[in-house]
Amino acid sequence: MTRFLGRLGAWCARHGRLVLALWVIAAAALMVGSLVSGRPVSNDVTIPGTDAQRAHDLMRDGFGPGYAPGGTVQLVLYSDKGPLTDEPRKRAVEESMDKIRDLPHVKQVESPYRRGGIASNLQIGLIVVRMEGHDSAKVAETTQTVSKAADPARAQGVEVVPADSSTPADKEIKTGPSEIIGVTCALLVLVLAFGTLVAALIPIFTALVSVAAGLGVIGLLGHVVDVPKQAGIMATMIGLGVGIDYALFLLSRHRKLLADGVPVLESVRRTVSSSGGAVVFAGGTVIIALSALVLGGFPLLRTLGWITGISVVFAVLTSITLVPALLGVLGEKVNALKVPFLGRRKEGSGWGGLGAWVARRPWSVLLASVLALAALAAPALALKLGPLDDGYGTQGSAPRRAYELMATGFGPGSNGPLVVVAELGDKVAKATDPNVEGLARDVADIDGIAHVSPPKLNDAGRTVLIQAIPDYAPSDERAPAVVAAVRALDRPGVNVHVGGEVAALADAADRISGNTPLVIGVVVLLSAMLLLLAFRAPVVALKAALMNLVSLGAAFGALAIVFSYGVGSQLVGMDPPADASYLQTVFFTVPIEPYVPLMLFAVLFGLSMDYEVFLLTAVRQAYLKHGDNRRAVAEGLGSTGRVITSAALIMVAVFVAFIAYPDPLVKTFGVGLAVAIAVDATIIRGFLVPATMVLLGRLNWWCPRWLDRLLPNLSVEGHEDDGEGHEDDEEARVWKSDPHVVSRS
Repeated sequence: MTRFLGRLGAWCARHGRLVLALWVIAAAALMVGSLVSGRPVSNDVTIPGTDAQRAHDLMRDGFGPGYAPGGTVQLVLYSDKGPLTDEPRKRAVEESMDKIRDLPHVKQVESPYRRGGIASNLQIGLIVVRMEGHDSAKVAETTQTVSKAADPARAQGVEVVPADSSTPADKEIKTGPSEIIGVTCALLVLVLAFGTLVAALIPIFTALVSVAAGLGVIGLLGHVVDVPKQAGIMATMIGLGVGIDYALFLLSRHRKLLADGVPVLESVRRTVSSSGGAVVFAGGTVIIALSALVLGGFPLLRTLGWITGISVVFAVLTSITLVPALLGVLGEKVNALKVPFLGRRKEGSGWGGLGAWVARRPWSVLLASVLALAALAAPALALKLGPLDDGYGTQGSAPRRAYELMATGFGPGSNGPLVVVAELGDKVAKATDPNVEGLARDVADIDGIAHVSPPKLNDAGRTVLIQAIPDYAPSDERAPAVVAAVRALDRPGVNVHVGGEVAALADAADRISGNTPLVIGVVVLLSAMLLLLAFRAPVVALKAALMNLVSLGAAFGALAIVFSYGVGSQLVGMDPPADASYLQTVFFTVPIEPYVPLMLFAVLFGLSMDYEVFLLTAVRQAYLKHGDNRRAVAEGLGSTGRVITSAALIMVAVFVAFIAYPDPLVKTFGVGLAVAIAVDATIIRGFLVPATMVLLGRLNWWCPRWLDRLLPNLSVEGHEDDGEGHEDDEEARVWKSDPHVVSRS
């Protein structure tokens, strides 16, 4: 593979302007094509085979599309000047409902003056609008149109707030400022790392091209597959990070070769041959980790996984084609526009010293690293998982205001009602049938149910719909137990199903938790196998996979500290309730969506493996030159430490920038990814990995003969083509002829 990559890089360098033009045209065409044809997105969060999905299907089929997810718009009314039943305000509310009825696709408007539609204080009410034939993928636009029709009520001083009835896939995340901040921070790090503006701009340019091409493809894919709205944010976040990092690794290698007097084209060939192979394998681990999410059992998670992988594919492709093309076009000018006081420092001086220091005291470093990582990971035991309802939204936003009004007027459970759908064994004529009323009483008598709505019977007389309001908010950890209690009802001739947000998220959590061991096992196994193919060293492959799991513990520990313990939750922009006490304000806890840990695991495992591949590549190259394990570890850390640190700083800057976005879900990913990358590039790659490699000694590169015969030759180091003269080294020749022979440690 190294020879192929070397030839590819050399060809791209010789035809740089052509390759550059092709990439720019392709990225522009894909983006323009997706914009012109539109970017269809799906709000489909169905989980086939779950009880909640069965309830939703029965409700849609039995009562019409207006009862399906995405078919309802709710407007919360609040009058601070008096009851909503006062005549002027009542006339204004009824006029608003008349205007809503005249809107397209409105099938039914439920008045706030119905039973259960107005709070006991008569100042808070709820208008429920059921739609039919509308575009269920445009929940936000539909809600805005319906809300605008309620202006007559606003004219009478009634506050009208649209409740957020969207599903997780409906929430469109726009992150323009976060992307700009992330790219700007990355540019500053690159300028500090390279000392020249031209070199600093190359990774930024290639990353932007790869992200543009990836987003264009994702947009066009929306015409043939279901693409959730979160796909864009995930693709941008990961694509920017890996795109800049991969180009950085290649550029650093190229500039070092140029400084050693290697001609431009030959330098590009060697760079792509060696570092390009590492990029391909590193990108492969990220794609494997993301693709394994298809086993998670949650369709939204599955789609997010493989679609995000598209951005990584483009990052790898631009790194091994566009980067060499730019290097060929620029030639020696890659070091142009030097920044004063940021001249080139001696490569690896500080990190080489650290590597030698670690190599002299591996046991002490190992013990200290393990203790530090254990301390960082310990809080993860208290990680609080649960639905993230609108009560955690930005203070003053419409969804949070509606949530607070509903909780005040109708109780906290009104923000997550349980939709009880019962299949009747025998057809009944009306909702007052004793069997139907008995079912409603059974539901109302369950502990944790505040009250139930009058039962509704469909036209076929075989399906009953009851809305049950629990005592607990959707994010309350006691809410899933109420769902289980309702499902456990045993009434002859009645098959009870429970849907709604709380029930659906409980089913999703159960499905994900059941499949989590499978996903983790597949990711670890396939990543270790990929490393085995790359380095032909089973011990190194297994150790690398285990080290990546360690960085995940630190990430989950940080999430627990910030969100589960509430320490610093305000610093990342979380707003506690206005009536919260001082302690509740200081330690404002926020639940983490059940699917977030698995998504973070896949992303972080892949990204962490990037740094492992680059470090191991450098150590392996040094080891093949002289066969001294301790020296190779020190030299490998010295040659890659500065680059890995710069790459990690860029990743951290990109992820931290997304913490500024108001959506709590984005903040969760930002905190977890930033902390994990920071820990991985410092404690793990700077101390723990070198210490374990020194202690393992010759076992690092041991490979049994039978396994070596089975493995294809997919070396990523590129030492056959680097021309650095190690073929004259006796131990290198021994390795080439018999890789099972291991040298001194």
